[in-house]
Amino acid sequence: YIYKIKIMDKIIYKKTSLKKVFEIKLKPFQDFRGIYLETYNKIFYKHFNLNFIQDDISKSKYKVLRGVHGDYKTWKLITCLSGSFYLLVVNNNKRSKFYKKWTSFILSDKNFKQILIPPGFGNGHLVLTKEAIFHYKQTTLYDRESQFTIKYNDPDFNFKWPIKNPILSKRDE
Repeated sequence: YIYKIKIMDKIIYKKTSLKKVFEIKLKPFQDFRGIYLETYNKIFYKHFNLNFIQDDISKSKYKVLRGVHGDYKTWKLITCLSGSFYLLVVNNNKRSKFYKKWTSFILSDKNFKQILIPPGFGNGHLVLTKEAIFHYKQTTLYDRESQFTIKYNDPDFNFKWPIKNPILSKRDE
């Protein structure tokens, strides 16, 4: 089930089909000069009891697929700063009754959404526009050695991507 909660005047979040994964809708201020958007506010995120300690950005071109990666200790808050991408989130906790369940979102610089992803979940994104900037905050320092990788086309997970023949790194092939 999905429900919405309004926090302050600027942010609305809702549960998704995956337990502990939240979709957050930011509300920008817009006037004749353009848009002003608050992407993080410690007061709001204290409701989730999280302490973000690192920010990362990737800029990719159309059809680049990054991921599916995750670990068992890090919360991530994902935002699209420019362009648009398809974000896939999957439960990779083998002890969970929801293991291998996944969902997807379209994030863009026009819809002002963020996705909050808990530990034990993997995520990957596929760029849908000429280029896109993917931003995420995380609660631990990046540690590639502690990450898991799920192949984007693993038949056990049956992921559905909106583009065929994506551009992949060796790690993601």
